[in-house]
Amino acid sequence: MLKIESTTVINRPIEEVFAVLSNAENNPKWSSAFLEVNKTSEGPLNVGTTWRGVGKFLGRRIEVELEETEYEPNQKSAQKSTVPFPVNQQMTFDIVDGGTRVNVKFKADPGGFFKLAEPLLASMVKRNIEGELANLKDLMEAHAL
Repeated sequence: MLKIESTTVINRPIEEVFAVLSNAENNPKWSSAFLEVNKTSEGPLNVGTTWRGVGKFLGRRIEVELEETEYEPNQKSAQKSTVPFPVNQQMTFDIVDGGTRVNVKFKADPGGFFKLAEPLLASMVKRNIEGELANLKDLMEAHAL
């Protein structure tokens, strides 16, 4: 099982950071892993909210379905997916001097070929998460999101 954790501080209010990160429709705006994401469930964002999207994994186009598994406004958001293998991502949010600390916990259970390549995959995923968080920080601090 892959377990990766990464943290960044974004110099924006917690409400704004949470609003961007908890809504998966925003993912293509800051994450190169997503080409498009659309909400597929009715009602306000909460546990059980679903999205369908198109992403990229190892240079290949993949269809992704996401489901919100945890939702505590301005505190925690978590989503799961089963493509390309079971993935859970949890984000927690804390007010810090000057902004918001975002902590990302990523867990995945790769099988088959991916299981054999798990150490390499873990390194790639960690580097990707850190790069995406840096991009998010830059965009949010420039008020582009």
